[in-house]
Amino acid sequence: MSVARVTEISATSTTGFEDAVRVGIKRASETLRGVRSAWVKEQQVRVEDGGVIEYQVNMMVTFVLDD
Repeated sequence: MSVARVTEISATSTTGFEDAVRVGIKRASETLRGVRSAWVKEQQVRVEDGGVIEYQVNMMVTFVLDD
């Protein structure tokens, strides 16, 4: 039997939402062991001079706790 925990993280990218998800998962995996899934809770963009300059995702990341 395993026990998991969920933590919320935020990640950004200048190229798109998918890249922001990749960046967030990669970074979370460097700190957390046993990352199993992520759920994108929110997406937003930062706009400057009428154009999108940054994409942000807030994610709920699930990881399995060590025995």
